[in-house]
Amino acid sequence: MKSKLFYENHYEEIAARIKVFLNEQQDFLSGSTVKSTRATGDAIEDILSESFESLLTDRWCKTYSSQFARRAMADLAFNDHNDFYYVIDVKTHRLSTKFNMPNLTSVQRLSRFYEDDSNYFVVLMVAYDVSGHSAKIEEVTFVPIEFLSWDCLTIGALGWGQIQIANSNTIILQPGNSRRSWMIELCDTLLEFYPKEIAKIGGRIDRFEKIKAEWEAKPG
Repeated sequence: MKSKLFYENHYEEIAARIKVFLNEQQDFLSGSTVKSTRATGDAIEDILSESFESLLTDRWCKTYSSQFARRAMADLAFNDHNDFYYVIDVKTHRLSTKFNMPNLTSVQRLSRFYEDDSNYFVVLMVAYDVSGHSAKIEEVTFVPIEFLSWDCLTIGALGWGQIQIANSNTIILQPGNSRRSWMIELCDTLLEFYPKEIAKIGGRIDRFEKIKAEWEAKPG
């Protein structure tokens, strides 16, 4: 059984509701906040955490939580009435910035989380721009990570590997994509990525062996 929220396209209704809701908010940015993309993003996330349960409505939300440690996998989370568990990573993107490569989650953490078919790792991306002290929400993307095409994702060299959006200006969706096919693509990507990292490490070892030899040859 798959999530009806995502595999019957109801997630689009949630995304549209979030966009309307955020655009109805007044004066949540100050002169100092609006200058900082991080502060603006935090303000948007705070507003969402307070109201996301009501935006989901009782139809989709049985239990809800917005209390997580800063380094947790989720910013928000909920269970639906079929006991699917959704953890939501909230990302914001100011459209006037030329480039943004946000981290989503580690490959190790996601692969463990997806051992349970009832778990969904969901990306909630809010794309906005500012005018004066107001944020104008232009687009909201609310999808499980498996609906994000690997054409817009990349792997960052942190720990086991960090899944990243290659450029927030280019989000490529594959609605209805199966988790099986997406996870196989993840594994293929990593099986190309890791040998390149090994080669890089080999080059660094060679480099510092030479540096060590140069220092050993110097008088003490």
